[in-house]
Amino acid sequence: MNFGSDNQAGAAPCILEAITEAYQGHATAYGGDDYKVRAEAALKDMFECDLTAFFVTTGTAANTLALSTLAMPWEGIYAHAHAHILSSESTGPALMTGGASLLPIPEDSLRLTPAQFERHLATETSKGVHDVRPSALSLSQTNELGQVYPLEDVTRLCEMARARGLRVHMDGARFTNALAALRCSPADMSWRAGVDVLCLGATKCGAVAAEAVIFFDAALARDFAYRVKRSGHLVSKGRLFGAQFLAWLQDDYWLTLASHANQMAVDLRARLRMPGPVRLAFDTQGNESFAIMPKALVSSLHAAGATLFEWSPAGLPAEIRVGPDESLMRLVTSFATQSQEIENLIAHIERFGQAGNAH
Repeated sequence: MNFGSDNQAGAAPCILEAITEAYQGHATAYGGDDYKVRAEAALKDMFECDLTAFFVTTGTAANTLALSTLAMPWEGIYAHAHAHILSSESTGPALMTGGASLLPIPEDSLRLTPAQFERHLATETSKGVHDVRPSALSLSQTNELGQVYPLEDVTRLCEMARARGLRVHMDGARFTNALAALRCSPADMSWRAGVDVLCLGATKCGAVAAEAVIFFDAALARDFAYRVKRSGHLVSKGRLFGAQFLAWLQDDYWLTLASHANQMAVDLRARLRMPGPVRLAFDTQGNESFAIMPKALVSSLHAAGATLFEWSPAGLPAEIRVGPDESLMRLVTSFATQSQEIENLIAHIERFGQAGNAH
């Protein structure tokens, strides 16, 4: 019963096979290999445009290095208050940008809406050189609370950013889960909507370690190879990335993996909506689910070997109420989640309720 995170899952079999095959024999080092060239070409087909792609091992490296191209040390990056770059990447953004500020938009909402962004921009004043100069907007798709931005919102937010002279970064650690949920094209959710740079994550969708920083404006990528090298993320045997991405992209395998993860989440949420000691905290659209559970149930689940993550309710909408004897828990499904895991989880919850522990 592992619902801890999709990055706790292993790797899809074809990804492992591709890595094994790629490491037979010799190949040019430091990203000069044929796998990298073919993977970038495959990404161009996926996004239906010319682009420049760089590969790194982690999402933090992808995000922070991408942001370093969008913000000078005296500038700032807008993001929803719950954004991953604010909550989970430590001082990485400040380090890689040379000191740029992250500018949280303090809305007690599950995702940033165009109306909220407009309201925030309208209330801001600038003291010139005495203040931080905003240079970019960062969006997470899917975001940290399992919310998928509708295409019209992505487009409108990008338009608003562009009107202010801001570039747009998209944290796409779960980009494929959003695509599977909306059933739209990668192009429509990225450059056609106005995104300048996308960090496309494969790691949480079946790969071992494979993140792509994709620039839709070649000018932004001009010095990026040096940024990768300087930060220590230029991998010697770089075919690791190209091999994974080629297998992941072939015949839209990424969509198969993401769709399975999403469907498992749909099935899980359907079961958690049934009467009992657990209630869903709010609706989600990707492969993450958030449920409010009695603390005693959480302890019981952990004792039974279940893996799930406690989430802080701080800053969430006021209507999401977590009692003193309750916990807000995040449950994540992946390409590897099996229906039996859901059945085992629900059976344990039902036994807990039948024992007289239901609220």
